[in-house]
Amino acid sequence: MVKDAAYVGLLLVWQVCTLSAQRTANAVYDRVILGGRVVDPASQLDAVRNIGLQDGRIAVITTQAVRGRDTVDARGLVVAPGFIDLHAHGETPETYRFYALDGVTTALELELGTADVAAWYRERSVGEPINYGVSIGHIKVRMAVMHDSGTRMPVGDGAYRAASPAQIGEIAQRIEIGLRDGAVDIGAGFPYTPAATRDELLAVFRVAARTRTPVHAHIIPGVAGLKAALSLAGETGAPLHVVHINSAGLAETPVMLDMISDARAHGRDVTTEAYPYDAGMTEIQSATIQDVYKTAPDARLAELEWPPTGERLNRESFERYALIGGPVVIHTNTEQMVAVAINSPLTIIASDAYWQNGTGHPRTTGTFAKVLGRYVREGGAHALSLMDAIRKMTLMPAQRLEARVPAMRRKGRLRVGADADITIFDPLTVVDRSTYREPSLSPVGIQHVIVNGVSVVANGRAVEGVTPGKAVRGEAPR
Repeated sequence: MVKDAAYVGLLLVWQVCTLSAQRTANAVYDRVILGGRVVDPASQLDAVRNIGLQDGRIAVITTQAVRGRDTVDARGLVVAPGFIDLHAHGETPETYRFYALDGVTTALELELGTADVAAWYRERSVGEPINYGVSIGHIKVRMAVMHDSGTRMPVGDGAYRAASPAQIGEIAQRIEIGLRDGAVDIGAGFPYTPAATRDELLAVFRVAARTRTPVHAHIIPGVAGLKAALSLAGETGAPLHVVHINSAGLAETPVMLDMISDARAHGRDVTTEAYPYDAGMTEIQSATIQDVYKTAPDARLAELEWPPTGERLNRESFERYALIGGPVVIHTNTEQMVAVAINSPLTIIASDAYWQNGTGHPRTTGTFAKVLGRYVREGGAHALSLMDAIRKMTLMPAQRLEARVPAMRRKGRLRVGADADITIFDPLTVVDRSTYREPSLSPVGIQHVIVNGVSVVANGRAVEGVTPGKAVRGEAPR
């Protein structure tokens, strides 16, 4: 009797598998991706598979033959979840095109953010090539409340005047409104708002704690700055995401990574990120530059590079360009510290993409390809594994946000039912090409990028006129 029951059970399993195989063989999908090396950190799958896409989602991942109305030949290529960039400045059609060519399917402006979340999403409602989202930004809200005259960054009272208790209350209220309007999280940049008191920052972190929203924070550089941020998060219970640990830490990066690891080991909700370049970039008129360099000697000013000319600055040129305004390159880090950050299991890969009036940082166009080329393929004895690199670009950023943004549970993975956001690249050739002199050069080796089932990059070239990107928004706090 037991044998008969077991036989019947096996027969039922065989019948179900047969029916499933027949349905797969008979189905005609919107498009299929054939013969690629599918690498999915969530399931640890690393094997050749065929994928069928239907209605913007992944419908099947199989070893069986599949048919589609459109076919992508992925033989010899890696098929990965679309890259998710948590830190992208310059959310415009031009920069979205740059991001897509670097394999990014979702780009989020989470550090600087906006002061008006509803308006920000309305401006993009006609469609974008990739998925997009924004934070409610403390910097931008403070600029509005303090009536700062700056356009991109605070240059007056938004940076240098302490807020009154009433103004602090208004800042917190506007942040709550932004969260109700669907902001992905709360952005903050402490060096850009030096007059913000601890009481003001505590008010921001209390909103974050009450709504379980991460604070995406550019901290004061160094160990002391990280201690201060961890203290704010610890006192309030707010989740904390520390941006670009490599440029925040410089030579102290290993110690700061240990601090974050220790905080996580004690149950704290703290994450961090890194980008693969040893120079930063920001607005020359911002407080973070002016407060450090306005009285610095020429030897210190030589850390700064003016992108249009490539010149290193001195007292005269610093003051001249500060009147003009624009981005400046900051050469303060080392490749050794960048490698420590990129290879750490703690770090998400995020570009800190920066683009303004036709110029910007090469990380805008090359971050993800550079990690895959320089740190995975060319990394030598201490190379980052392909699986780990893809995890840092896909699953980890999705997991950072999914408590507040449930839609992120369908991103960063290759599984049935997930959004069809997919990046397909050649592991033997992928690499960045952009430089500080030519920052707009797109990488090589990123062959196909699919957003919600639609190609935005095909055979290494941007597909013009397609806008399958969707808004990424947080749920209104309860």
